[in-house]
Amino acid sequence: MKGNKALKRLAKIEALMSDLTERYSASAPIREVLQDAKAAVTRAKEAVSLQASSGTAKNLPVKHSKLTSKAKPEFSKPKRKAGAAGSSVSKTTASKKAAVKKAASAKTSAEKKAVL
Repeated sequence: MKGNKALKRLAKIEALMSDLTERYSASAPIREVLQDAKAAVTRAKEAVSLQASSGTAKNLPVKHSKLTSKAKPEFSKPKRKAGAAGSSVSKTTASKKAAVKKAASAKTSAEKKAVL
């Protein structure tokens, strides 16, 4: 996760923890636990902010000597793609089969009517 996104989420969590802590009375034992949790979130927030600031200084552009040479990289063969002809053949075949079934059912229904 990126540093800024983590900082935003931790800030939201810290705000929620503060809200929960305020809702409980000072003598409630759970308030201490919530304060400890809020302190942990604050420490995590500080750690992420330190990591994010030091991480940006370390990121330097990397030179790829293999790609800068004049030799072209070898790519794997592209996978066979279904062209328009292949898909239209299957569509026309399916439509022909549907037409044959429709004609056969119409023929049998006409024969049934003739019998009656």
